[in-house]
Amino acid sequence: SQACLPFFIYKIPLGGLKMVIVMKPEATEQQLKEVLSKIEELGYRPHVIYGATRNVIGAVGDERGKFVLQSLEVLDGVEAVIPILKPYKLASKEVKKEKTVINVRNVSIGGSDIVIIAGPCAVECEEQIINTALAVKKAGADILRGGAYKPRTSPYTFQGLGEEGLKLLKKAGEIAKMPVVTEVVNPEHVDLICEYVDILQIGTRNAQNFELLKRVGQTNKPVILKRGMSMTIKEWLMSAEYILSEGNMNVILCERGIRTFENATRNTLDLSAVAVLKEETHLPVIVDPSHATGYAKYVSPMAYAAIAAGADGLMIEVHPQPEKAFSDGPQSLNFNAFERMIEKVKLFSNIARTNYP
Repeated sequence: SQACLPFFIYKIPLGGLKMVIVMKPEATEQQLKEVLSKIEELGYRPHVIYGATRNVIGAVGDERGKFVLQSLEVLDGVEAVIPILKPYKLASKEVKKEKTVINVRNVSIGGSDIVIIAGPCAVECEEQIINTALAVKKAGADILRGGAYKPRTSPYTFQGLGEEGLKLLKKAGEIAKMPVVTEVVNPEHVDLICEYVDILQIGTRNAQNFELLKRVGQTNKPVILKRGMSMTIKEWLMSAEYILSEGNMNVILCERGIRTFENATRNTLDLSAVAVLKEETHLPVIVDPSHATGYAKYVSPMAYAAIAAGADGLMIEVHPQPEKAFSDGPQSLNFNAFERMIEKVKLFSNIARTNYP
């Protein structure tokens, strides 16, 4: 479980992980310390990842001398020394084979249950966010979403309420007894936002804002990393690596559609990415069918498909009156539509979790 992971052990320098040292399941704490000491003696820096059944250590340093790390195989408690081939080191299953489960208060993301994140695109006023929080919680949502800072294509559209929006989001979460998530758009806002929310979100426009990625990587808050609208899966995982390499191992990947030549939907939802990511990484994967399709009538079908593909959760935009929403009204579900969707999601979830344990 990610709950036992320390917030910060070692920062990964440029050059990245070179080898992973897999400890035996029965290895003692003293044997682990001896291996860490030996890695440092050899001129490398260790990064410990605590697993449910065994621990692994990533060693970072000069590529040219990595062969010396093979000598660690003779130490007590060491099962194997394995070179890391993937460019995304910490996100790769080469480092951690078992699934990462991220615990946020009473919600586990990446575990046996499908997690539902729901709420409006933007926090507009106290009545709107509290009513939405209570409605989505009653319908079966686990986490409340709402934007306080909104990166918009046009400078003349609603940009969010800022700190006042954060206060209202936190209040709504407390009333509904739900963790809350909001988007971070500026490294300078990170400390402020961390005071109010349980989860940070990096949106598609900032998926390769490397300074922002590094900054949220220095926090102890879980991070939902949305796929950039023109990103390959490899580039997406490399962005996750920026967060992980700063010491924050609690990253959730969110597929939200990519930009293609098709214009019948807002974006093209790439559900094959879910299957690929399940092969490539131990990180949880969720899907946002609202931004992917751009139209409320397509959200539910794509939500069911995402669950069938093996997603660990969904992020759904919900608004009490979508026709009056300050932003993204056409893709938002009203309360009744959301409730109907959740009823069917439970059916698909039972089937999917049987096939994708």
